[in-house]
Amino acid sequence: MPRWFSLLLCQAFLGASAQVVSTPAAPAVTAPGAPTIDQSLEMISVTAPSVSPDGTRVVYQQSRTNWDGNAFEDDLWVVSTHDPKPHRLTAPNKSAVEAAWSPDGRWIAFVSDRPGVIPKSPAEKGQIYLAPAEGGEGVQLTHTETDVDQFEWSPDSTSIAFTCADPDPQKLKDRKESFGEYHIIHGDYDMEHIWLVDVPEDPGVTTPAPVKITDGSFSVGDFKFAPDGKQIAFSAQRDPDLISAFTADIYTVTLAGHTVKKIVETAGPDEDPYWSPDGRQIAFVTANGDPHFFYTNNRIAIVPADGSAKPVVVDEAFDEDASLVAWAAEGIYFTSFEHGTMRLFRLDPMAKSIAAVSPEHQYITAVSISPDGKHVAYRGASAEHMPEIDTAELGSAHAGATNSAAWAPVQLTHVNNQLAPYARSTREIVTWKSGDGATIEGVLEKPANFQPGVKYPLLVIIHGGPTGLDTPVLAPDRYYPAERFLARGALVLRPNYRGSAGYGGKFRALNVRNLGVGDYADVISGVDSLIAKGMVDPKRVGAMGWSEGGYISAFITASSDRFVAVSVGAGISDWATYYYNTDITPFTRQYLDATPQSDPEIYKKTSPINYISHARTPTLIQQGSVDHRVPVANSFELRQALEDRGVPVKMVLYEGFGHPITKPKQQRAVMEENELWFNHYIWGDPLPADLTPVAKAKEDKK
Repeated sequence: MPRWFSLLLCQAFLGASAQVVSTPAAPAVTAPGAPTIDQSLEMISVTAPSVSPDGTRVVYQQSRTNWDGNAFEDDLWVVSTHDPKPHRLTAPNKSAVEAAWSPDGRWIAFVSDRPGVIPKSPAEKGQIYLAPAEGGEGVQLTHTETDVDQFEWSPDSTSIAFTCADPDPQKLKDRKESFGEYHIIHGDYDMEHIWLVDVPEDPGVTTPAPVKITDGSFSVGDFKFAPDGKQIAFSAQRDPDLISAFTADIYTVTLAGHTVKKIVETAGPDEDPYWSPDGRQIAFVTANGDPHFFYTNNRIAIVPADGSAKPVVVDEAFDEDASLVAWAAEGIYFTSFEHGTMRLFRLDPMAKSIAAVSPEHQYITAVSISPDGKHVAYRGASAEHMPEIDTAELGSAHAGATNSAAWAPVQLTHVNNQLAPYARSTREIVTWKSGDGATIEGVLEKPANFQPGVKYPLLVIIHGGPTGLDTPVLAPDRYYPAERFLARGALVLRPNYRGSAGYGGKFRALNVRNLGVGDYADVISGVDSLIAKGMVDPKRVGAMGWSEGGYISAFITASSDRFVAVSVGAGISDWATYYYNTDITPFTRQYLDATPQSDPEIYKKTSPINYISHARTPTLIQQGSVDHRVPVANSFELRQALEDRGVPVKMVLYEGFGHPITKPKQQRAVMEENELWFNHYIWGDPLPADLTPVAKAKEDKK
């Protein structure tokens, strides 16, 4: 199943050029050839392409860093596949995202939280807008009380289905009026349901009222129109809680009569339905009854659209998670991690054979396939190239054979040009053996002027997840200023420790009842392998990471004297504390195969706090103050234990943030804190007690 509720922190590649109104002081020693932290945060990224029905144009999101508004924002751009000269579709007025072409090619719909016009929308609520495909600013279509979550065009382009949370009922509004704001845990729910809104001939002139298509005690997730437009298939779970994801099943609803029918009900989550081209079957992603769905492979299954037979799994031989993209005449398209990359695959559901469509060397994400299955747009990247919007033509299927040799992509954007002023570091995949003999891969980044035989400082950056994956793809730095470390003369290692995606189900399960212990062994063996090759100065090694990477970093702090500095970002120090406070308690039960009451010893074995008597490494701790994924009590517990032992420690809370830090000014602070911390302990620079902002320029003062 999609691991959207795992600990994986997806650090989006956000940022674009914008006026800087306040800049903290630079570190005492600059990193020549590398972008400044602000320049990294301002770098443009492109994502979410949507290919037009005829395959001749692509609309995509381009990021923009709004320092005044302290926000990463996105605008929509359109580019021809034959004459790649992008033009802006939407004005820079908050964000415009999730663009989708109408099937007749006349309109581009998107979601934006910009101020509404007629009538005024509730403040800051995401609404559906329509923009003419030939150009022109978007006009507002929906006016809902809550944010529009997902939407999809009907096959005949006359309406749009969307999901949003139910508005507060009058009873709840009355309660707030009498008693103020409070929340009943596992009691107050805002269910998501499907609505349908007509698309008028003159959008913006008339304001159609949406019709609610589903209702009841379930919350809708993914959904898709049937090819004839008469039904919608959707997944739904008993309530919106993350811990209720295992209850997700597949349903259909008829647009005439709003009749809801459950067609799939298995143990574990069933999600992401896709109709067959003839409308007779539905493919979906399923745990297939496996109770350990956090780390085991998901499956693609097919069920008759009327639910008249049990689902049939059609990808038993595929040893990874699949993310569905489309079901076309040639087969079912999906993406999946494969070692240090992500590829596009095509499944023949009759023969149950799978062919790779994209080549091994290109990292493929955000795939959009035209309704006729002939054209594809996607976000493509490589070890030497930042993610760009690319397009390609899809060849005919050859069951059981790879089609990647015929892949002929056309690059539509040129984001990589913004790296031209900087010295280019290099990255490569390296392998080593862990303590138990497991083969571990990682990404080794080297400075532009790397010289064999020189012993470099080493900074280990550990991804989240644990089912995350580090790849050799070029991307702007977030959280950790890796390019500045590299330009200063360090190596950077990004280990894909046991549990990482892309290496099969057996590898993902290697840290079951072995969290932290096996992960630490994978990291330290990678460090040892580079030391043995004569590449690393063993007296100048540091480690850092966020989420699961923060947990492994905390394990390093508490267990090892091999590192001179550590940075723990939103990390776990005590699994029992985590279990009782997190919003995804099933994660811990599955990975540790126990609760704190049933097996307290496994919780002790895997918790950094139980090794704290060995701690002596200076540690920086960073976290959002309202993090529910990794409760902030873990950071307080680690900080206090380190203080009690006299270990140098600094803890920084970013007020109002949850698990990720999502705004540019606070990301600037995260990166500055990490740069100062490691510059001090690796290179001996002074360590200020706090960041020092620079006053606004005179011309900015009013």
